[in-house]
Amino acid sequence: MSKLFIRAQHLVPQHALSKLAGRFADSRNPLVRDTLIRRFAAAYDVDMAEAERPLVAYETFNDFFTRALRPGARPLVDAQRFVLSPADGAVSQIGPIAGGRIVQAKARDYTVAELLGGDTEDASRFEGGRFATIYLSPKDYHRVHMPAAGTLKRTVYVPGDLFSVNGVTAEGVDRLFARNERLACRFEGDLGSFASVMVGAMIVAGIATVWGGRVQPHGREVVGAEIPEGRDFAAGDEMGRFYLGSTVVLLFEPGRIEWLDDLGPGSTVRMGQAIGMRL
Repeated sequence: MSKLFIRAQHLVPQHALSKLAGRFADSRNPLVRDTLIRRFAAAYDVDMAEAERPLVAYETFNDFFTRALRPGARPLVDAQRFVLSPADGAVSQIGPIAGGRIVQAKARDYTVAELLGGDTEDASRFEGGRFATIYLSPKDYHRVHMPAAGTLKRTVYVPGDLFSVNGVTAEGVDRLFARNERLACRFEGDLGSFASVMVGAMIVAGIATVWGGRVQPHGREVVGAEIPEGRDFAAGDEMGRFYLGSTVVLLFEPGRIEWLDDLGPGSTVRMGQAIGMRL
């Protein structure tokens, strides 16, 4: 069954389906909007008790999907001691960066340089460092936050495929996270350089950042963006959001952090909890 699913991923018009999904998700038609929101919330057992607004208070499905949480719903751990989870989700893979490569699944990996759009200089910063891949499921809170304090130094939009992102595709699609469309953001702070890479997926209707709004696709070109002045963030600050779900890949330089011992593939995480110890 998984082989058929993977084969279908290669055959379907990934970008066309995602654009179509985006149109429905942005619809303000009450029948379309309300039907999508109610059915989605019921199908995925979305916990609206932690949302800032009730189910009937959203202008579009995307407005609902990127909903804010009520104050205090995600308390932050001590950022002077710990690295924070950037999102709600589940750890897909976590560990060291060795030989410039990141583990995707058993017997599958990809390079840091590929993930960052081919930038070997930026990739070399992270050799011997640590990575974590966090998958956001449909029911999760879909805003992405800072794992540590830092100043935004570089963003790169990398065009690509839009394979679904889940355990089946991670095990069955070579270099999945280095093939899908993504936005790589590099920061600098007292933990040195670190990166947060937001990876798109099938029917993900868009990626947005707090400094630039929705990221507009640029055909097949890798595109860097000018960085606005004063883009300094505290640990736990929002940096972006997904319009429908996907994955965040974190990268840290060597000697800066160590992941917590009880964290591994399949571990559930919530934004703001401790996932690593600062060294």
